[in-house]
Amino acid sequence: MTLVQLRHFVVLAACGSYVQASKALFLTQPALTRSIQGLEDELGGALFNRLGRRITLSPLGTEVLQRAQRLVSDADALKQTGKEMHAGLSGQLRVGLSSAPGALLSVPLMQHMAQHHPRLHLEISRGNTGVLLHELREQKLDAAIVDTRSMRPSSDLEVTLAFELEAGFLARPDHPLAHTGRAVTLAELMEHPIASTPLSDEVARILMARYGPQANPDDLVTLRCDETLSIVDVARRSDAVVLTVLAVAADLVPLNVVPALNATARFGLVTLSRRQEAPALRIVREQLPGWVAAAQ
Repeated sequence: MTLVQLRHFVVLAACGSYVQASKALFLTQPALTRSIQGLEDELGGALFNRLGRRITLSPLGTEVLQRAQRLVSDADALKQTGKEMHAGLSGQLRVGLSSAPGALLSVPLMQHMAQHHPRLHLEISRGNTGVLLHELREQKLDAAIVDTRSMRPSSDLEVTLAFELEAGFLARPDHPLAHTGRAVTLAELMEHPIASTPLSDEVARILMARYGPQANPDDLVTLRCDETLSIVDVARRSDAVVLTVLAVAADLVPLNVVPALNATARFGLVTLSRRQEAPALRIVREQLPGWVAAAQ
């Protein structure tokens, strides 16, 4: 017994005629007859009463029809689900976002899914790069967008769609350092609380190369938090200076620091290199460049 035979049986029962059913199924009548006879042989009885060219369901056919219809319907639904999942239209997508990507991309990602893929189950996890990469390796995430400078080289991870965002020291528009009329020094910055997310070793080296040993983040940063939006909000409400990506705080102003920092934050989409990707991840791949451009 095959699904094809059951489908032939359901269509024949609906049409009530081998001629009409053959046309509907794009089969020859002999081929349809062989299919139904094979099904009858396996079920052990006739499914139709044949009255000339007309046919009606036998008692066995009546009993089988409802179950056959359900099986055919379930198979069609399963096939459609497979197509939708392959197209990224349904199913589940689990994405990890580290601090700055989370601040920039969480809303655009959810908004796009709500508008264009309402049947897709999206789960966003927030955390630092190390935590998210661990969850990715444990296959609790399908992908993560993280600070690639904080990653150690690893053969099991693949980074694509890398992008950079300008970073700097930011403060509220009426901050005392925003109105000096001149460039400010690191010493002047350090007269105020400096807030940041945890910084990678590479960023630490850049800071110390620009400003000397006193720019070691362990000494420089007095307010440290994994959540970018929180430290930005602190800078809005106090004299704290925040070191972060400019795009996450359009209402703050970059401070003119000498020497200029001239640094960027580097992010990328990270997946497991030996794992088949979730079908819906293609949506993120298609949309991410546009979201980044809009944020900049």
